[in-house]
Amino acid sequence: MTPQCFLKTLKTAKQTYTFLIYKLLLNSSSINQTLASPETPLSDLNLSTLRRILSDPDIKSWKCISLFNFILENPSLFSFQPDLRTHLSLTFRVLSERRFSYAKELLKPVAIDDILRYPFNVIVSSVIDECGCEKKVVGRFFNSMIMVYSDNGKFSEVVEVFEYMKNNEVKIDEKTCTLHLLNLKRCDQMELARDFFSLMVESGIDVVTVYSLTVVVTVLCCNGEITRARELVEEMGLVKGVKANIVTFKSMIGCCVKRWDFEELDLVLKLMEKESVMLDLDSYKVLIDGFTSYGKVEEAERLVLMMHDKKLRVESYLYNLIMNGYSRFGLVEKVIELYSEMSSRGVTPNKDTYWVLMNGLCKAGKVCEAMSFLNELRVNEFEIDEEMYSTLSEECYRVGMIDKSLEVVAEMIRDGFIPGATICERLADSLFEVNRKEAQMLITIVVKCGIKPKSCSQYGLK
Repeated sequence: MTPQCFLKTLKTAKQTYTFLIYKLLLNSSSINQTLASPETPLSDLNLSTLRRILSDPDIKSWKCISLFNFILENPSLFSFQPDLRTHLSLTFRVLSERRFSYAKELLKPVAIDDILRYPFNVIVSSVIDECGCEKKVVGRFFNSMIMVYSDNGKFSEVVEVFEYMKNNEVKIDEKTCTLHLLNLKRCDQMELARDFFSLMVESGIDVVTVYSLTVVVTVLCCNGEITRARELVEEMGLVKGVKANIVTFKSMIGCCVKRWDFEELDLVLKLMEKESVMLDLDSYKVLIDGFTSYGKVEEAERLVLMMHDKKLRVESYLYNLIMNGYSRFGLVEKVIELYSEMSSRGVTPNKDTYWVLMNGLCKAGKVCEAMSFLNELRVNEFEIDEEMYSTLSEECYRVGMIDKSLEVVAEMIRDGFIPGATICERLADSLFEVNRKEAQMLITIVVKCGIKPKSCSQYGLK
């Protein structure tokens, strides 16, 4: 055979193998099974052939990705490994189809992997050399690079990509910037988040939105920089025309309330009014909780009335917070007044409502009224817990209502609770004094609790 014939035969053989791989990929529904088959001529696949396959529009992109991943996962089966150019070629293909999650997975090895990773400037050079894509696809590529770096904690590289995009007029997606800020917040990189937002603002590019503003405001609030957060909201409204929304303001409200910084809270609420942002249901709840915990109970009550006026749903626990606040100050009349208002406004009291009422009345020495609410609890089929029973029995004893205290203890036992040794001993002492037989029963309970009361020796019991 002449050398020319030999070369022609060899060329034909290679074309046959290449065509066979092409045909298998084209017709297969399961790429991994196809590639694992002994009939697949993998040894004849080379880098040049791979590039042609990956760029072939007749082969679905998902099949190309499966082939590509198979090669990466089985390096021993091949005499080559995909290079940077091959990675980028397939990445641009899937980005042109808006398959962003695939693109990010393809970029991870060349951007993050300890062995395969390339510096960003090398990746940029390859993009410039190889890219014949539309401008919007190039934008998608660099935005994907930002997310790959950000998702994997390569925050300095994010800034490098951002600067490159800004300097070369590549469109930066505002959503990409917001997601990066969220990653920084999740990683507790508060300073980096502030710095990156400043970079966004100073870039002169229209990438600052209410979403990115809200993230940075939250970051500042987490650091206790409430005043800076409020000033930033004002600045962005004036300079960038970016108006804060209720979510932005809720971060500041929550921070002010937690820190009991009511002076700053007033300024935040005034800014809300100026920006025509209305309080929502959650904001009212946070404010009421904050006011009552600090002791600004009247302010909290005023907010509940505003909620009713605005037809917002007022839950019973909000009334409970205010009633408990008044109870702490001994203003039991206000507690009763609010309970009546609840009923008139159609807000159904819950078990905690009754507990606040009964506890407040007991502290004020109005034990009879507290006992009447115990009966109301039963009527409404609420479960009476051990703490309620203990409080009522002790308060009844304190005001000299021995029989009522004994009645509560008996009911407590019927419901499966063990009364406190102290109240049992006190009741026993009182009952022994008047020679009541219930005294023996109470002493027995105390002894079963492992406590030897003074009544035992005092009255000759062992």
